[in-house]
Amino acid sequence: MQTKSLSTYQFEFRPYRRPFKRTLSTSHGNWDVREGIILRLMDETGRVGWGEIAPIPWFGSETLEQALDFCQQLPPQITARDIFSIPAELPACQFGFESGWEALTNPINFGSPTPPFSKGGQGGIAYSCLLPAGEAVLQSWQTPWNQGSRTFKWKIGVASIADELKVFNQLIQSLPQSAKLRLDANGGLTQQEAHQWLRAADEAGIVEFLEQPLPPEQFDAMLKMSRQYSTLIALDESVATLDQLEDCYHRGWRGIFVIKAAIAGSPKRLRQFCREHDIDTVFSSVFESAIARQAALQLAAELSNPNRAVGFGVNHWFEAEE
Repeated sequence: MQTKSLSTYQFEFRPYRRPFKRTLSTSHGNWDVREGIILRLMDETGRVGWGEIAPIPWFGSETLEQALDFCQQLPPQITARDIFSIPAELPACQFGFESGWEALTNPINFGSPTPPFSKGGQGGIAYSCLLPAGEAVLQSWQTPWNQGSRTFKWKIGVASIADELKVFNQLIQSLPQSAKLRLDANGGLTQQEAHQWLRAADEAGIVEFLEQPLPPEQFDAMLKMSRQYSTLIALDESVATLDQLEDCYHRGWRGIFVIKAAIAGSPKRLRQFCREHDIDTVFSSVFESAIARQAALQLAAELSNPNRAVGFGVNHWFEAEE
């Protein structure tokens, strides 16, 4: 480690734009284009490690502009000290640079091809397939089911609760009994609506968990709800970064933690926290490209609850990567 910390790496970066096949609707609004930054690190022997910065500012990460500013102020040669001293206010940068460094210095873990995401899973990791919001969900689960998916995620809090509960009741009637359904509100429900959804989920018996029913500032209400219903609650926006994850744990959360590794921050710190605390984790995508996805899946293979599908069944939202 001493030698590596003194090594210098040639550093290059380039921004990218990747449009969704169709608009992704959540309670945060509509999303049409995934933007990020690809990083390239090369050591003195010519070996290359690739990293990716894939921010989601409405989830609590830095903005793309802040990430670009950070990359632009770096010199063309950087050291491991530079990589491991990125401030916590830039969690997507922390992930991108550290995972790029890991890919360069520990290529064994990053040498296998990225699993195809149209399938239900590969290499012992099952994927949860993200379905579209609204009535489109009723026609969109069959194809991924036939391709092997058994866990599905449906965005709620996008339309009126009356309309969504109507679609929900149709959906649970049509899904096979062996399917698992995750409901993701992205913090978009009122407390009254959250109680309605939890009651409906308890009755349905097919819901694995309700994800982030309320905004992060209503943590205490979610903590109370988690003890009132048999349906589990998962935190997502509340634990977007490592600092937030640690805070919620120390405030008593023992439910599910959805970890979006690409915006959580330092992979090194994330490993340390997950290994020191026995938490129920679901690793999830931020619609990153194959570079960050492979690094995030490596973390998921090490740290995710093996009994829960990881939230990486999203590639059908994009054209195939070249």
